[in-house]
Amino acid sequence: MRTPPRVMVAALATVTVAGVGLAALAPGSAFAASSRKTLAGSVPTWANAKAFKGAAPASGYVGFRVYLGWRNAAAAEALARQVSTPGSSSYHHFVTPAQFRHQFAPTQADVTAVQQWLRKSGFAVDYTPTNNHYVAAEGTVAQANAAFATTLGRYAYRGMTLFAPERTLSVPASLPAISGVIGLDDSAQLVHYDHNGPDATPSAGFRNATPLSSYWGEKTTDTTPVSPADGPYVLAPNTTTSTTDHLATPVTLPDYAGSPRPYATRGYTPTQLRSAYSLTDGQTGAGQTVAVIDAYASPTIVNDVNTYYDAAHQGSSGLFPQLNSTNFRQVVAPGTFRHPEKGQRQDPQGWYGEETLDIEAVHGMAPQAKIVFVGAANNFQDLDASLNHVVDFKLADIVTNSYGWSGEALPRGFVKPLHDTLTQAAAEGIGVYFSSGDDSDETGADGTTPPQADYPASDPLVTAVGGTSLAVGADGSRLWEKGWATRKAKLQTDGTTLSWTTPAYLYGAGGGTSRIFTQPWYQSPSVTGGLELNHSSRPRRVVPDVAAIGDPNTGMLIGQTQQFPTGAAYGEFRIGGTSLASPIMAGLMADAQQARGHEIGFANPLFYGLAGQSSAGGAGAFYDVTPAAAGLSVVRIDYANGVDATNGLLASVRTIDDETGLTIHVRNGYDDITGIGTPGATFITSVANATP
Repeated sequence: MRTPPRVMVAALATVTVAGVGLAALAPGSAFAASSRKTLAGSVPTWANAKAFKGAAPASGYVGFRVYLGWRNAAAAEALARQVSTPGSSSYHHFVTPAQFRHQFAPTQADVTAVQQWLRKSGFAVDYTPTNNHYVAAEGTVAQANAAFATTLGRYAYRGMTLFAPERTLSVPASLPAISGVIGLDDSAQLVHYDHNGPDATPSAGFRNATPLSSYWGEKTTDTTPVSPADGPYVLAPNTTTSTTDHLATPVTLPDYAGSPRPYATRGYTPTQLRSAYSLTDGQTGAGQTVAVIDAYASPTIVNDVNTYYDAAHQGSSGLFPQLNSTNFRQVVAPGTFRHPEKGQRQDPQGWYGEETLDIEAVHGMAPQAKIVFVGAANNFQDLDASLNHVVDFKLADIVTNSYGWSGEALPRGFVKPLHDTLTQAAAEGIGVYFSSGDDSDETGADGTTPPQADYPASDPLVTAVGGTSLAVGADGSRLWEKGWATRKAKLQTDGTTLSWTTPAYLYGAGGGTSRIFTQPWYQSPSVTGGLELNHSSRPRRVVPDVAAIGDPNTGMLIGQTQQFPTGAAYGEFRIGGTSLASPIMAGLMADAQQARGHEIGFANPLFYGLAGQSSAGGAGAFYDVTPAAAGLSVVRIDYANGVDATNGLLASVRTIDDETGLTIHVRNGYDDITGIGTPGATFITSVANATP
């Protein structure tokens, strides 16, 4: 498993912004001198004296974006709220991108002033989008030091050397208001995708080992022994001796917590997931467009999706059309940086797996919807430009994003510009969904880091999607759905008997209370019980809003071309993470928009209004995820080398909704792992027929 990095959170100053409840870092309006103004919050918390490694080379390359704020930002925020809130006289009276630009975009004179200053400072000015949200430029470290009156330094952080300003940036006082600069520090290198599957990078080649169940509980440890045909060994990590258990005969694995356990599923098919979430064959997302934003672009994505959705996964109704030029296109936002990145966390192959998961999940839930894939040229700062491009041209009504930062310790230069983009999205009727993260409360269940929510999921204008463990029965029904929080027990032997180790924290759906955003209007009074007061006497934003299937041990079966030892080949495997939950939710929203007959936009106010129509049995708009019984778990068999039995097998127990040591917990009603719940039996009709 790729373990996302965790961010230490420092104390953050707060300020409320225009009704949305943004308590971001203190605004940058102080003057460094009579002729310059500082951009407060432009130095990340990890750029401190203790981590300092020296000055950045003067000839080093920098590519960055200078973001300008909206004109009359308070009115833009108010508009975003009004068009998104049922009961408002402006509800669903969305504006077009051209109308938004006319009312709120920075003036051409402001953009020209920034461009001229950058050119005078020696930078090449690359691109400005039509909404004038930013000016992209590139040059050298020496030019950046001089232009922004700072010194870029090198800092040791999480095993990397990252660039950041040694002191707060400043710009000439004559320039228009600047909301942030992205690219002069390396915070973007800390972004990660939120999928978990094989405990290895999918594109490196992975296969699930048997036994595997086709549905929940089909095979259990007492009915299906692990056979020598499945592999020559059960390896025993953390043993008291060096002995491993050779499987000369089939082995029945020991009970866990006093009883046999079901084996993990092979991965649910789209047909099974559609059934579990109560979709009918007529609910296909027809007429809707969903955008998927990731980094890079898998060269095999079209063939992979079309191979996956062949007869084997069509089901009896043949719902899933092949991808072609009429229902799928890939876009690279203009102005993205195409130079080799100085970053150390680039992982194109891992992001290929992310794209495959996202496209196959959206297509499964909304097979008739059009899909636009927007791939950033790198997995760093260009993700912000990709989202701005989707919003500025309204390429879709629904956007799913399966990436984020482990926490909220980001400079204001990241937080405010993205919030502005999300404001434009809400005003235009675009619903933006972000995965809530795959590392629970970011403490690692060991108390070494403070609990925190992930960003951008914590932004109040995002629908944050948490994750669940899902049991689908033989008839396709949802047997139960529980919060995704997993601890792992390994198989061990003393040379004579097999037993399980004490479970240790592994992963789980992200959630918690924001440290930088105050409570948005739609979460009051739904979010109660003190969750909103965890970090402050003033109520704050709590994550997530909703949830869907995410646990990799009860995940979705996907198909992807991978690099195996014998060469590249298409293969299918089970995968999960809140990277699965977000596109599942996006696809369901396409179905809901199809039923409603027009775009729904930012849906949180509507969702929280429907939250009362929830039940643990799933009969309402939302299925209220309740705490699991103690000991609920699955047994998982894995190939030690990830692809075949050559090096033996690994056996483990994966617990379900095991929140031991965490600060976030599943509760009746709203909770900080699953939000108001998962889509219930009447979700589509309830959303479609909700009274404005």
